[in-house]
Amino acid sequence: MPEMVSAPHSAPEQFMALALVQAQLAWDAGEVPVGAVVVRDGAVIAVGRNAPIGSSDPTAHAEIIALRGAAAALGNYRLPGCELYVTLEPCLMCAGAMLHARLERVVYGAPDPKTGVGGSLMNVFEQAQLNHQTALVGGVLGEQAGAMLRAFFAERRRAARAGAP
Repeated sequence: MPEMVSAPHSAPEQFMALALVQAQLAWDAGEVPVGAVVVRDGAVIAVGRNAPIGSSDPTAHAEIIALRGAAAALGNYRLPGCELYVTLEPCLMCAGAMLHARLERVVYGAPDPKTGVGGSLMNVFEQAQLNHQTALVGGVLGEQAGAMLRAFFAERRRAARAGAP
């Protein structure tokens, strides 16, 4: 299970708050509200928000977009010394990309009991057989991130019942 963090006003909470801003922008665009931020040496080097619907791209998860931005900013597909903050526990696709990027640490907000592989369904980050290990921390601003997701899906269900497209 990932380490849980709840210290008030910590750097993880500050960066997760920025990821929550990205999640809100995703929601505003009609996407599932997930946001991500990549940090190196205490500075944000890339951000991402969910965009698979608008881009017709199943890989356009917030984490993948943030990783692409960070790799472009650093001129390297490897991201040593970088941390990724994401509002939702990573899925298998995103976790694989995080491991291949050689991130130092991944910090997530809300657990994802249906597709999360940072401890919910399994924890790919603790697989000793992999050639790189990435530290994992869960639960940072998890209540806020979870509340945003619950509100988004409640709104979608209400719209569906009302017959909205």
